[in-house]
Amino acid sequence: MSFGNLTAVPLTRAEAVAFIERHHRHHKPAQGDKFRFGCRADGELVGVIQVGRPVNRVLDDGSILEVTRLCTDGTANACSFLYARAAKIARLMGYRKIITYILDSEHGVSLRAAGWRKEGSVAGRSWNCASRERNTTAPTCDKQRWSKELNEP
Repeated sequence: MSFGNLTAVPLTRAEAVAFIERHHRHHKPAQGDKFRFGCRADGELVGVIQVGRPVNRVLDDGSILEVTRLCTDGTANACSFLYARAAKIARLMGYRKIITYILDSEHGVSLRAAGWRKEGSVAGRSWNCASRERNTTAPTCDKQRWSKELNEP
């Protein structure tokens, strides 16, 4: 799998947050993460990924990680590069599976290119509820869940 002139670079949380705040279309940076990194093209930071525990508590069994944020400036192949590299790092760390969610209106071509598979659709909803009110700007539309089993090459 060739990604041209893209290279992975370590990032501080502050660097990742600043990039996501500048470029992400519909999300703020994730609250926390297990790891994050970026990719550069021709010396410029063109993408960032944050990987953490699954947001869905049912899936948080200690063997699964979730890409909670992926953000690029539109550079070709940057999304696929970040997804592929995140899966490789998660596998090397001993995780069994990595997942992510995308909007139902998105096509998932970057995920397919990185060897991920669509698991299914998830009904959209708000995190706000009577027992714990939350104010969020995140989209509440239907989403797709994608995954990669990490015992695969």
